[in-house]
Amino acid sequence: MSTPSIPAPDLTQRPPRSPRVRLGGFVILPRALDKGRAKIAGKLGEYHFACPLDKRFLDFVKIDSEALYKQLETGKGDWEILEWIREYAGRKPTPWEIAQWSAYAESSVADSVQRKERALGEIIRINKLRTDILTGFDLLDLDDYVTFGGKA
Repeated sequence: MSTPSIPAPDLTQRPPRSPRVRLGGFVILPRALDKGRAKIAGKLGEYHFACPLDKRFLDFVKIDSEALYKQLETGKGDWEILEWIREYAGRKPTPWEIAQWSAYAESSVADSVQRKERALGEIIRINKLRTDILTGFDLLDLDDYVTFGGKA
């Protein structure tokens, strides 16, 4: 049963969902869906669909970004996309694998000197006094907040 097409978020006016938001236990996925839908609607702003963060999810389940994008173009909702992923993913992780992967992704930090320098530069740009920004998800959430008018 197909549901009506859901409206695309306008990512020139607000950020996509946090990478922490889960769908089917997967972090990152709802954010990627927001960016894909916004791209279809021409409202992507400065975000990128199939960026390195999105690719972490896509690589985990072994789904091609173009195949996912084509599914989004059909107007499927989040649940329908999740069902499609469960059916067509090259890798079908168990619930505990999804939980472990999501926990790891949510807690991961920069894994090279270059990435650490880049992250620190972003934190300093936003607010050099923020010592609570530890993970990549922390930084993304803060950057989204500040980009749309929040005070760091």
